[in-house]
Amino acid sequence: MTRLRAPFGRWDPASLSEVVARFSGLESCWWVAGGFAIELAVGRRIRSHGDVDVLLLRRDQLVAQQALPGWQWWAADPPGSLRPWASDEVLSVGVHDIWCRPGPDDPWRIQIMIDESRGQEWVSRRDAWVRRPIRTLGMTSADGVPFLAPDVQLYYKAKTPRPKDEEDFDAALPVLTDQQRRWLVDAISKTYGPHPWIKRLQA
Repeated sequence: MTRLRAPFGRWDPASLSEVVARFSGLESCWWVAGGFAIELAVGRRIRSHGDVDVLLLRRDQLVAQQALPGWQWWAADPPGSLRPWASDEVLSVGVHDIWCRPGPDDPWRIQIMIDESRGQEWVSRRDAWVRRPIRTLGMTSADGVPFLAPDVQLYYKAKTPRPKDEEDFDAALPVLTDQQRRWLVDAISKTYGPHPWIKRLQA
């Protein structure tokens, strides 16, 4: 089987308008994720982005192929390689990322993130004890763009924060509601233990 190993090639992230055009109209839920989700929550540009992420639930993974017909889809098999994702192939639980580009000579444009669910609950892929109703997993911008709720996105960024994650946290902190702060403190504590963000969330 053909595999790619890091580095995987250059990125030219699709614009949010292109993402919306390709994924809107799907019957399944989807959300803009990553740094763009934080910017949609904050309502302003924060920083530059090396990629653009779209979150799907694992049960809905095949809609990515519907949204990007004719593209190349590459599944990220841990640890550290990409391999072609076959049409209608259901990916195993260990695969959480899919890199997508229009053709073999094109840059990567969209990264699909796959998350878990049980019934009507979202379940963190990092900690099955961290979960919430799917209906509360995302929000919608004033322009109608669905995006991952900032407390959930920051929970993922809290694992090993990079400078850009710290920048996103600083920007999002003022707009988090009390409920979002409490959820994030609880989720971080369960999964990561003591964390420098907790004191700031509780201030």
